Amino acid sequence: MNSIYTLTTWIIPLLLCIILHEVAHGYVAYKLGDKTAWLMGRLNLNPARHFDPIGSALVPGMLWLTGSPILFGWAKPVPVDFRQLKNPKRDMGLVALAGPVSNVLLAILFVLFARLMLFVLPNDSFLTMWVMDNVKNGITFSLFLACFNLLPILPLDGGRVLSSILPPKLSNKYQETEKYGLFILIVVLFILPMMGIDIVHIFVNVLYPFFGRVVSLFM
Repeated sequence: MNSIYTLTTWIIPLLLCIILHEVAHGYVAYKLGDKTAWLMGRLNLNPARHFDPIGSALVPGMLWLTGSPILFGWAKPVPVDFRQLKNPKRDMGLVALAGPVSNVLLAILFVLFARLMLFVLPNDSFLTMWVMDNVKNGITFSLFLACFNLLPILPLDGGRVLSSILPPKLSNKYQETEKYGLFILIVVLFILPMMGIDIVHIFVNVLYPFFGRVVSLFM
């Protein structure tokens, strides 16, 4: 029963975080000249439009079943044609940055929602506990997703941002690493931690307190 309860307090935050993250990419790309996501009907919050069997179900499901302390997942990436952007090199970074920024803003919305619910819901009810657990998980996952995606590894958002600010020659060489991106992520996420080198947690632990302080301003 506890496992079912825990699952129900993660599903909504997980869906909101990963869907809004992808929609933010597509919306900023649309504003900057690329209508690909808009034409494909991806600029909406319908979960079916963003469902990825592996990232939205298999991976978070396996993490939950194995008792992982971190529940992680992703939605189907929103298509972006960088050639259609008004200033491709600069705008690539802005489109990428939109995802993590949307997660920080969502964490702030979770905080504001919690403050509102404290005035509406009874203090000691099961519903209040369930709503607050959703909020707590939403804040945690939103900030973790923002931090993780800022890792400077292509094709993650941090890699796109870094590529957009590097000088053209360095940027072109750096973009060549994207074909090895999946392998690099596997090494960083699974192989290095087995060797006692947890780059992800080191990186997240640097950014998370900063984002957390921003969110705490609204508490």
